[in-house]
Amino acid sequence: MRDELETDPTTFRTEPTRTGRPVPPGIPLVRRARWAALDWWYAISWQVRSLGPTTADDYRTGDGQPVVVIPGVYETWHFMRPLMDALHDRGHPVHVLPVLRHNLRPVPDSARDVFAYLEEHDLRNVLVLAHSKGGLIGKYAMTQLDDHGRIDRMVAVSTPFAGSGYARLAPVRHLRVFRAADPVLAGLARELDANARITSVYGVFDTLIPEGSELSGATNVRLPVGGHFRILGDVRTRAAVLAAADPA
Repeated sequence: MRDELETDPTTFRTEPTRTGRPVPPGIPLVRRARWAALDWWYAISWQVRSLGPTTADDYRTGDGQPVVVIPGVYETWHFMRPLMDALHDRGHPVHVLPVLRHNLRPVPDSARDVFAYLEEHDLRNVLVLAHSKGGLIGKYAMTQLDDHGRIDRMVAVSTPFAGSGYARLAPVRHLRVFRAADPVLAGLARELDANARITSVYGVFDTLIPEGSELSGATNVRLPVGGHFRILGDVRTRAAVLAAADPA
């Protein structure tokens, strides 16, 4: 049974702390711990499911706006399959980039791989669908590489646009880059014009991004969901992504 707090968006509101971080008041520690456990279980299960028979070619058919998928760090594109399925069922050809592998390289390098794929396949009017670090890669491609307007807009789920306070504690370099002071993140934060073409979807509690994913000037969609990974499989996330992909 789904948590009662997850079924009613009006249960939540946002209040700033002294540091300006959004805090979801009224969410008990026990519930947040449960959400965190479910979140990591979701991530582990999708790592296993990524070994299944589904291939990237299964998604490339369709006459709608092309979609390019950029997953988060340690993720393969299979993590995005719940959202890919929804978009493909709507007629969107969906492209993935196996070259990203588990997405451990620096944001600029991965963004160049993404843009090289767009050029190689002559994709235009592209909708980027991203999760977590993928949203940073997508925004870098939009603002630093896309001189000819190949990328139309982006839907980013649980992206640390303002960084993550946990990053300074990370034991490896490819996680420490999520500090707000990181030069790439700081540079992206100054690129305000692109925000109007971004829809940021995020939950009321993120296991890895305590600051949340609100992006000034973007279309921000805050869902009554807890977790960093399991939000990808939530029906409300699918609805938000479809609404952003095919606005009325």
